[in-house]
Amino acid sequence: MTWGLWESYMLPGIWITIQVTVYSAALAAAVSFVVGILRSSPLWIVRFLSGAYFEIFRGASALVFMFWLFFALPIAFGWQLVPMWAGVLALGLTYGAYGSEVVRGALAAVSPAQREAGIALSFTRMQRLRRIELPQAWPEMVPPFNNLAIELLKGTALVSVISVADMTFAANLIRFTTNESAPIYTLLLVMYFVLAFLITRVMRLVERRAKAGIGQAPPPGGGLLGGLRRRTKTADPVTGTAAAGTPGGNQ
Repeated sequence: MTWGLWESYMLPGIWITIQVTVYSAALAAAVSFVVGILRSSPLWIVRFLSGAYFEIFRGASALVFMFWLFFALPIAFGWQLVPMWAGVLALGLTYGAYGSEVVRGALAAVSPAQREAGIALSFTRMQRLRRIELPQAWPEMVPPFNNLAIELLKGTALVSVISVADMTFAANLIRFTTNESAPIYTLLLVMYFVLAFLITRVMRLVERRAKAGIGQAPPPGGGLLGGLRRRTKTADPVTGTAAAGTPGGNQ
């Protein structure tokens, strides 16, 4: 692949993939918290409606929903979504449904005694959520949100089928031009891995700060770089000899 093809197709494709990921993740996060909190509501009708949303979007295909937004919506309502925003809407609403279960489960894991303490202090439902439940539940949400963010990144490849010029779309164009499949798709795999790895490192930092914010010990470093850090040797302060770092210890 020549530099001209890389500059003309792949670089803009990487930028489009990043944009779709960020916009979809922002929408999915908003949907996750709204629907997840509503699914914990004491009102049965609110739980029913939010649960219906969760079941519908969890059971529907993101690709088919994307097709429906892009091809069927103009026929039904007479207006056309821009391809990129059709993809963002489909991905954000779908992964937001998955994220709502993460929020609901993390809120349910908060000790009932904490809620009772908020009631004893005459906190309203929103005050208990904001001051007691969400701060304690947030650190437990970060690891599954990390997995969802990576799945969302990989799911952005679906937007190529509605002519959004993301990395996958650009790779297909280059393959048609050069008639080379192995190097093009190998490079595409590497680029998705690099982006996913960056997301993981950012989310690890978010998790450490979230746990520190409620007085919990930060999690041990995970992944490739975390494992390398744990295996580095440090000098014993008493004997002066080198000793392997212990997992979970402060490096």
